[in-house]
Amino acid sequence: MIRDILKIDEELCNGCGLCVPNCHEGALQVIDGKVRLVSELMCDGLGACIGHCPEGAITIEKREAEPYNEVRVMEQMVNSGKNTIIAHLKHLKDHGETGFLQEGVGWLKSHRDELKFKLDEVISEVHNHGHKVTASFAAPIAAAAHHQHGHNHGGGGCPGSREMVIEKPSDNYQNTTSADQPSELRQWPVQMHLVNPNAPYFRGADLLLAADCVAFSLGNFHSTWLKGKSLAIACPKLDHGMEIYIEKLTAMVETAKLNTITVMIMEVPCCGGLLQMVKAALAKTSRKVPVKKIIVGIQGNILEEEWV
Repeated sequence: MIRDILKIDEELCNGCGLCVPNCHEGALQVIDGKVRLVSELMCDGLGACIGHCPEGAITIEKREAEPYNEVRVMEQMVNSGKNTIIAHLKHLKDHGETGFLQEGVGWLKSHRDELKFKLDEVISEVHNHGHKVTASFAAPIAAAAHHQHGHNHGGGGCPGSREMVIEKPSDNYQNTTSADQPSELRQWPVQMHLVNPNAPYFRGADLLLAADCVAFSLGNFHSTWLKGKSLAIACPKLDHGMEIYIEKLTAMVETAKLNTITVMIMEVPCCGGLLQMVKAALAKTSRKVPVKKIIVGIQGNILEEEWV
C-alpha cells in the first residue's frame, strides 16, 4: 500500500527544533545540529510538524510502504552517526519494541568492525544512561526492553498523546462489585487523530472502533465489549479529516494486520459514517478482515449485532 511518510531536507534544516514538540510520537529529535526522524515506525505521516518549520525543510512524501524492517533501517541510519543510532534505539526501548531493539543491536554487533563508532558506548548510553557496560549486551537489552513494556509514556510531544501499553491481569474482574469494576483499556492514546496505526498494540489485534458516545451509553462497555481488544474512538459528525481516519484504518489492516474489527455506533444516523470509513479502508487493501457492526440504543441497549 502507499502511505505518507516524513521527509527532511538536511540542507534546509537549521536545527531550530520548533517542529519537535509538534510530533506527537516523539519521532523527531535535534541531533548533531539537524532534525532527524529517529523512528519511521512511529511516524504516522499526518504532518503536524510541517507548519512549525520556518525553513520549509519538512515535507510529506507518498511512497510504497514495506513491512517495517529493522535491519534495513539500521543499514540506512548508520551513516547518520552514533547519536542518531542512540536516539533510534532509545525510541525503540521507550516504546516497548523489544524484538526490533534486539534486531537492531544484533545487526550492529555483526557489523562491529565496519562501524565508525564504538558499539559499547552506544549500548551504555541507551541502557545505562552513560555508565559503562561490563556484562554481555544481549541480557541488558532484553531486560531493559521488558521492564519498559507497559510502563513508558513515550518521549516528546503532548503528554496526552504519548503512547503506552496498559497491562491488565487475567483475573481483572474476580472479587469485584459493580461499583469497583476495573478498566479494560489496554493502550493510550485512543482518539483516531492521535493513534499511530503502527503502534505495537494494533498488531494482530481485535480492534474495537467505537463512536465517542458509546462508552457513556453502555454500563458494561469495559467488561463486555472492550475486554481483550485494542481501542480507537471517533465521531463521524464532529471530527474533521475523515480521510486521515481512512488512511490509518487502511494501515492497521494492511501493515498491522488486524485480526477483526468491531464497529460500535449509536442508533443516530450520523454514526453510520464510522462503518462507511471501515468499508472504505478495506476497499483500499487486499486483506480481508471480518467486520462486526453493533448498534447501541440511546437507552443503553444493543439494538443490532451482526457480521457485515
